[in-house]
Amino acid sequence: MIVLTLLLGTLHLLLWGTLLASLHYLRRQPRPAPTADVWPSLSVLIPARNEAANLRRLLPTLLGQDYPHFEVIVYDDGSDDATPFVLERYRADRRLRVLRGEGPPPGWVGKVHALYQATRHARGTLYLFLDADTELLRTDALRHLVARYRALPPGSVATALPSLRGGGQLLVSLVPLMILAGLPWPLVRRLPHPLLGALNGQCWLIDATHYHRLEPHRHHRNEVLEDVQIGRYLKKHGLVPEMLDLRRELAVHMYPDLQAAWRGFRKNAYLLMGGRPLPFLLLWLGYGLTFVLAPLVWEPLLVSVLGLKLVVDRLLGHPLWLSLLAPLSHLLAWALQLDSAWSHWRGRVRWKDRPVGQPSG
Repeated sequence: MIVLTLLLGTLHLLLWGTLLASLHYLRRQPRPAPTADVWPSLSVLIPARNEAANLRRLLPTLLGQDYPHFEVIVYDDGSDDATPFVLERYRADRRLRVLRGEGPPPGWVGKVHALYQATRHARGTLYLFLDADTELLRTDALRHLVARYRALPPGSVATALPSLRGGGQLLVSLVPLMILAGLPWPLVRRLPHPLLGALNGQCWLIDATHYHRLEPHRHHRNEVLEDVQIGRYLKKHGLVPEMLDLRRELAVHMYPDLQAAWRGFRKNAYLLMGGRPLPFLLLWLGYGLTFVLAPLVWEPLLVSVLGLKLVVDRLLGHPLWLSLLAPLSHLLAWALQLDSAWSHWRGRVRWKDRPVGQPSG
């Protein structure tokens, strides 16, 4: 028991160290004023399958941007809801172009194929990949994003820590905790290993020349976790992911309620934890010991579990009651991980009425 207590205490110290280092990393990033004599042309690329409700929210905030030179390309991936009608309402705006497909070909995941096809038609010198459930919170959001991207060291790829809204917060609010406490962002540039690199697929920005040199979507065509794999792939080839704090510029409405959040995370939780039985079981046991069972082994670790969640929740503007329910959130996540693994093992994972298969590599 003493050895287990020391191990768990050490793990929590590492989590605190990683979280505090990542918070310092976010605060020390340069924040240039969004003014420039010449702005690069920008292509905003959005995959959409049955996204009518989200596009009704996103498109007005996107087409209302004061960025001088940008286009919006939406790839409608065989939607059977009101998505085509929503897009038609905005067709008068020449900055919007709509592409339509009827699903990905064999060997491709729908989102990856949609974005790859969008890049075949993009004309900007910068590519911004946005999910349909995002929302720009101010009319100069694109200016701020591009200005901060241009202030990064050469060879950078920008990704975002957004504001998280919507339902299912008992699960959704764990996402920024895992982003900030699970990856030491100050070391991403300093250490060359590609495992120290990832993207948030909800929002990332890259120079078009770098994109077409590496064609990351084509190289990861069958990856459900394409953002994680693309982040590692880009870093392996010399492009370093940088996390930008965009809470004031960008919001993501991930899920309307807890049931939808459960279904959404079910498709990728198993893959995030190794995607194979043995790595998954080891990581699943490690997660349960660290966040669920640790307070039962040593009561002071309950303070650590609550404190980690409280710090991140305060950063994201989440209510205090959500932080106090951190043990319940972790218990739900632990159960969800097992449900995700069981569903993958049985081949019964579906998303947007399509089966979710195993990753390609």
